[in-house]
Amino acid sequence: MMSLKSKYRTNTCGELNIANVGETVTLSGWVHRKRDHGSLLFVDLRDNYGITQCVFDGGDENLEKIHPESVIKITGVVVARDAEAINDKIPTGHIEVKAEKWEVLTNSDVLPFQVFGDDDVPEDLRYQYRFLDLRREKLHKNILMRNQIIKWLRDQMWEMGFSEFQTPLLTADSPEGARCFLVPSRLHHGKFYALPQAPQMFKQLLQVSGFDRYFQIAPCFRDEDLRADRLLEFYQLDIEMSFVDLPDVQAVGEQLLPKLIKTFVPDAIVNEDVPHISFDEAMLKYGCDKPDMRNPILISDVTDVFRGSDFGIFANAIENGAVVRAIPAPNSSDKPRSWFDKLGDYAVKELGLGGLGYIVFAEEAKGPVAKKLDADRIAKLHEIAGDNASLFFVCDNIDNASRAAGKLRNKLGEDLGLINPKEFKFCWVDSFPFFERNEEDGSIQMTHNPFSYPMATLEELDTKDPLTIKAAQFDMVMNGIEICSGGLRNYNPEVMLKCFNIAGYDVENVKKNFAGLYTAFQYGAPPHGGCAFGIDRLVCEIVGEPAVREVVAFPANQKGQDLLMGSPNEVTEQQLRDIHIQIRKKG
Repeated sequence: MMSLKSKYRTNTCGELNIANVGETVTLSGWVHRKRDHGSLLFVDLRDNYGITQCVFDGGDENLEKIHPESVIKITGVVVARDAEAINDKIPTGHIEVKAEKWEVLTNSDVLPFQVFGDDDVPEDLRYQYRFLDLRREKLHKNILMRNQIIKWLRDQMWEMGFSEFQTPLLTADSPEGARCFLVPSRLHHGKFYALPQAPQMFKQLLQVSGFDRYFQIAPCFRDEDLRADRLLEFYQLDIEMSFVDLPDVQAVGEQLLPKLIKTFVPDAIVNEDVPHISFDEAMLKYGCDKPDMRNPILISDVTDVFRGSDFGIFANAIENGAVVRAIPAPNSSDKPRSWFDKLGDYAVKELGLGGLGYIVFAEEAKGPVAKKLDADRIAKLHEIAGDNASLFFVCDNIDNASRAAGKLRNKLGEDLGLINPKEFKFCWVDSFPFFERNEEDGSIQMTHNPFSYPMATLEELDTKDPLTIKAAQFDMVMNGIEICSGGLRNYNPEVMLKCFNIAGYDVENVKKNFAGLYTAFQYGAPPHGGCAFGIDRLVCEIVGEPAVREVVAFPANQKGQDLLMGSPNEVTEQQLRDIHIQIRKKG
């Protein structure tokens, strides 16, 4: 590491210890906090590396006037702290520096909020003064942790034989599933660049160019509505490989992710044997395609149990096409009636259901549902629930039932304390549908991005029901969060055209929207595949933050505004003329 010594410091504020006692040192940093003890004034001096307590003789009016977060330089002698003053919580807690001389490098104005401590500060105020927010201990550590994680990922990719590339940020607009940010061209009247949603086509072109193993810590831009786990611009570890099948691509994730977690969360419990779950199985057993595998609850289809039963509400709904899903709640048979009532309210208000049926299995089956079922039906449900458990029922059309059962499964897992926060459990979800029906107009469209390879021959694409065709596509899920998506790519021009044709794109449309990739495929493309790992989400999970904005140095707020820099902002009339744009009034 390059020496940090300069005229401003002989040491950082995080490195002095008992071995330095007696040395004369110079430190520079921010006044973290001051404590006036009359004859002595204590200043905690902070820099990027830590905090050192400095001791000044009291009575100096100039020193007493210095505001917190002013930057000062001090020179003094390292002394050992008295035994009762030792602070084992910080590396420098056994020493302090007795100041002999000092100077103010820059003085701070009165702060809009305190940097010291963990006081809650309104989010927009934090973003307006983000440079102060970033000085706060927790956020500062998050950003440094992000740096370490990215370095570790980059080192691992090099060790696995990948080469690092950079791809353009000004490119062409293409239909990839989300809205692009558009950048008007000054030189080409009426034309626009687009910021990339991902480097997808470029990384495939690199494979066609023969580079074999690509990776990039890639910035991506998507003009989407914001939420806690979504940003307008984000970063991903982007990889692509030639001459591979699905297991070869997934092997990178299995080698990388469990090792990453164990490196940065030493006490984590990690499953290195990553299970594969089909999309259909995930929707049935977990109620979503991002299952939290820490939760032991499994959903079951019990439509046939209720078909033709005396429980008329369900039996009649089944005759009209509904399904019934059962969600067990282990060790809940002793819960009070109020607990079940609250879950019923949750089902109505949050899940949009008409109600929530349940049976309690204690010494005997209890509840309104149990009274309407015969012994054989109850025995089948008891087998699913287990002893001392409750079994909840969701009845609706298959999509709504799956969604509601999945959310109820998650809530029960949390409420019953079934999830170990020290666990990091991974799974692969694969065999996604290649096509789906648009609910609005009934058309066939691609489920994932248009670059996936179908698990079907050209003949099958012509003859099979498109909705039965699966994609060579997968997601890697960690603790209920999608942290990676990828698959094999469509490298055959005939297959590519056929898939687009099924989705309503003719040849000319494909050539226009995917010109570079389509042309490249005419000149010999290798079978290839890849994936991308969401860096922001990974860092978020490792440091235990609920929102990705807490691991990004300069995020936009939930309205997409950068309150520090004032973007998006208005530009001058001359700037608009330069890019041939006129602003139209709203309405």
